[in-house]
Amino acid sequence: MSSSVNRSIVDRRTFFRGAGLTAAAIFGTGLLGACSSAVDEQRAGAATGASGAPVRGGTLKTGIPADVIPATFLTNTSGATTVIGLAYDTLVRYPHDKVEPQPRLAKSWQLAADGLSLSLELRDDVTFHSGRPFTSKDAEFSLRTYADPKWTAQLRSTAAAITAFDSSDPHRLVLTLAHPLGNVFDLLDTVPILDSESIDKLAAGDAFIGTGPFKLVSRTPNSALVFERNEHYWIPDRPFLDRVEVSVIPDSQALLSSLKSGQVAVAGGLNYRDTETLGETAGFQAVSLEGAELQVYVGANVTHPALADVRVRQAIAYAIDRDRVISEVFRGSGYPVNLPWPKSSPAYDEARNTTFTRDATKARAILAGSGIAVPTLPLTYQAGNPFYEATAQIVQANLAEIGIPVELDPQEGATFIKALIGGTIPALWVTFHSWAQYVPSTLTISAYPFNALKNSSHYESPAYVDAAGAAWRVTDGTGAEAKDRYRAVSDQLLDGLFLVEIGVVLNQLAAAQRVQGIDWTKRSEIVYTDTYLA
Repeated sequence: MSSSVNRSIVDRRTFFRGAGLTAAAIFGTGLLGACSSAVDEQRAGAATGASGAPVRGGTLKTGIPADVIPATFLTNTSGATTVIGLAYDTLVRYPHDKVEPQPRLAKSWQLAADGLSLSLELRDDVTFHSGRPFTSKDAEFSLRTYADPKWTAQLRSTAAAITAFDSSDPHRLVLTLAHPLGNVFDLLDTVPILDSESIDKLAAGDAFIGTGPFKLVSRTPNSALVFERNEHYWIPDRPFLDRVEVSVIPDSQALLSSLKSGQVAVAGGLNYRDTETLGETAGFQAVSLEGAELQVYVGANVTHPALADVRVRQAIAYAIDRDRVISEVFRGSGYPVNLPWPKSSPAYDEARNTTFTRDATKARAILAGSGIAVPTLPLTYQAGNPFYEATAQIVQANLAEIGIPVELDPQEGATFIKALIGGTIPALWVTFHSWAQYVPSTLTISAYPFNALKNSSHYESPAYVDAAGAAWRVTDGTGAEAKDRYRAVSDQLLDGLFLVEIGVVLNQLAAAQRVQGIDWTKRSEIVYTDTYLA
């Protein structure tokens, strides 16, 4: 992103995707006047399904594996992504294939040449579901809330680097920054615009009031959420659907059965084999969330006596059969990595990315050289998740082969997330992480597993702190200077090896063929603004 340039970048992508996996996208950028926005593009329409023009009306029934947890609403956890995608908007939105902000509730912006202030011009035709107009004070409130430690939001450090707000003009917000933030637009893409008048009800799980295309009308905890069309949505003629009903179905086989029987028309959280099979079955489709990459990895608590020695962690890195995990668990929907960055990232580095390949002989030699007799280690993962369980079983077998005994330790979802955030997982764990698909500094400044100052592994390294901080404090998070600094960060991750990456994978949905126009954000928030039932 260039400095001192008024950015009014319109996403010219049509949000419709036809049947199958391919997401056709055409992007345009330009310095446009205040009247131009993503609304004009979406109003113009998009590619339609075989039935012709989009069909207005109807109820979409979907299934998800976990309900929203109000206390972790701002942590990008399962359930919250569903609610945010349906009921909330953000100031900007990244396209799927790059970290280049597109207008949403902010229609244009100007970043100062020194990177120390950012002025945002806001839409004046947006209201909350309550009917109250959206203003700059709401954007300020949302950013301040995101910075509040109470919410344990992962980009909190970036939000906290905003030192002053000028919201005196209801349609302009000026941010003063403590230092250049190469990932400031990551923050604006991520923070949902919250309603200050109902924030206590949100915290209690009693109300989720945003400015998004659908409004929540009922919630039965751990059972169902019902959304209805926001008749006053700021994008004309959207959404197409009248209603979205979300069933919480924790058991993946029950969720699969619900999709096959027609009880739901979209399902997330199925195992990849089932999604692949459905994608090849008449009447169904598999939707690959390109641009919303996840990374599956093994984490290590370095305060555990055996895992404190980096040589043990190196042995683990050489032992893991990444190719098998990607091919068997994720059905080839991804690729093995040593570093967290997907191929679209400015930090991706093929040479560094192949430092550790499966070599059981080398792993045993490193382990023997450490002189450490590794006791049985618990390998913790989220129970009921088919990806984690299958990956954990492969890791268990790989480590047994080199002489590290592992005991599988499945934990209930909320318990696992609390332990991950709190850094109380005792030894090893398997899960996904996100955020590497954003500006790379976001990962090492913000994400729980990677945060250089305080992470889930309790890993401490002044050199890592320095590298992560230097990569963060750049004006242009995708420029040449930033890329040099990302290489230093990658070297620190490979040296410390407190997290052992397995692979980049694409999240997937399975859906009935008649469901058209499904979209998503980089955080895998499913967006039904342009969805219709063909």
